[in-house]
Amino acid sequence: MKIEVVRCELQEIQSFRSLFLQENNFQIRYNACHERNWSDSYLLAIDGIKIGYGSVKGKEKLTDRDAVFEFYVVPPFRKCAYQIFQVLVEASSASFIECQSNELILSSLLYETSYNIQSHVILFKDYLLTNFKMPSVIFRSRREGDSIFEHTFEPVGDYVLVKEEEIIASGGFMLHYNIPFADLYMEVKENYRGLRFGSFLIQELKRKCYLSGRVLAARCNIQNSASKASLLKAGLAVCGYMLTGEIKK
Repeated sequence: MKIEVVRCELQEIQSFRSLFLQENNFQIRYNACHERNWSDSYLLAIDGIKIGYGSVKGKEKLTDRDAVFEFYVVPPFRKCAYQIFQVLVEASSASFIECQSNELILSSLLYETSYNIQSHVILFKDYLLTNFKMPSVIFRSRREGDSIFEHTFEPVGDYVLVKEEEIIASGGFMLHYNIPFADLYMEVKENYRGLRFGSFLIQELKRKCYLSGRVLAARCNIQNSASKASLLKAGLAVCGYMLTGEIKK
């Protein structure tokens, strides 16, 4: 069996990546790395037959190419995934794996081939419908001229919560992920945190997201217990974790 791993242009792996996205029917966090030229693509072959692809990006710097973040082999050749992955690591000089725990091929290889495995990010999917009512709070689109409080963690969103003419929270959803998924984000003004405004905002953003024709997803730092609580109260559920490991040489 002759395994070949050849660096290639993005368009040469697109058919295999379509299979990857269909099989992994959830939000791919690093999806935009391909189109933004933040990654290198590798075509995988066995005995001259093209059977999948691997993608490598920078773990810390955009200019680096040291972390395998996507790896796909078509099912008839998946029994050879471990051997193919080893050749990919050698060809790309990658030192790390960055993947989602709900992406089974690469996360399995991470546990087989890596050490110092860590997770800092929780991934969420929609789970159930909530019906919070806050009569004193208005949810609306952000308007030109709105006075927005200083944001510390997230960008100013396209939607806001208004209480007694004061904007107390903002949020939105990002669309640079694999279709049909979108990523929810929000930030609540500091003196209004812990009062369920975050969960109410997420509930309303979910409705807007679906009406725009997207399937919602979200994530937060594993140490951010307040954001995690807000997302869970708004009907989301944990669906995975971002994992990082150092490849054994």
